[in-house]
Amino acid sequence: MEALRIVFMGTPDFAVGILEQLVQKKYTIAGVITAPDRPAGRGRKLNESAVKQFAVKHGLKILQPTNLKNEDFLAALKDLNANIQIVVAFRMLPKVVWNMPKYGTFNLHASLLPQYRGAAPINWAIINGETKTGVTTFFIDEKIDTGEIILQDEATINFTDNVADLHDRLMHLGATTVIKTLQRIQEGNFNTSKQENHDDLKLAHKIHRETCEIDWNRPQVDIYNFIRGLSPYPASWTTLYNADQQTITKIYKANIEKAEHELANGTLVFSKKELKVAVQHGYILLEEMQLQGKKRMHVKDVLNGLQLQENAKMG
Repeated sequence: MEALRIVFMGTPDFAVGILEQLVQKKYTIAGVITAPDRPAGRGRKLNESAVKQFAVKHGLKILQPTNLKNEDFLAALKDLNANIQIVVAFRMLPKVVWNMPKYGTFNLHASLLPQYRGAAPINWAIINGETKTGVTTFFIDEKIDTGEIILQDEATINFTDNVADLHDRLMHLGATTVIKTLQRIQEGNFNTSKQENHDDLKLAHKIHRETCEIDWNRPQVDIYNFIRGLSPYPASWTTLYNADQQTITKIYKANIEKAEHELANGTLVFSKKELKVAVQHGYILLEEMQLQGKKRMHVKDVLNGLQLQENAKMG
């Protein structure tokens, strides 16, 4: 079999971890496809994707199409003369793109497909209280995350993991899985398997701000999983009601305390060093939070500058 000549497609930090391994392993990277630079921040300065920054540093050829069906882009992609394409956290590709290379286009997805198809598999696995997840490589087809599976590797989700913890673990695992996938493709030593659809499939749809609000009426462990499944980004949030003030508050880190009480859900119980929210069968102990207009802080530092009234609550 001829030597592999790779086009890599990706945008965020997660994809960088995989691209870095390909470079370290001396694979031939014919080109890197990533998102166009976008204005960000108050100054609307153009922001380069994490993948672009890595590619520039390592002298890799970069294409940043706004339209994946654009004839100029397709011609430039064809000129790269790749025989395989790897996609990690990019966007849906038209058939003319994924069908171009001789050995196909495969995607690395951060779940054990068919579970958690969609944009936010790491978040939803934690939010749903899973204890196991993993990564999957699969050949791309016309639909989202439905192609034939090449390889899967499992990972444990610890009860204290947040998204950052699991993100990094799956990124390192995914890099290994991608390398193994390339080796098997190059050797012609692999069998794909079709994804089986069944009734209990869970989806990983994109997360929006309005779906990040904490419902303090939910079971205690569900609230805890929700907080860590959205930390550090985009972060769960709630409204702090204190006297006549309402303050949007992001919660980044919390713990649980089992206890029986008669307090209404959302009631705040506090001292100079501790802040906890009453929920079913116990409390959510707040550890790191961010009041609107303030920076992220440990709860002790928040309490130093916050005068809470006896009837203060979250809701």
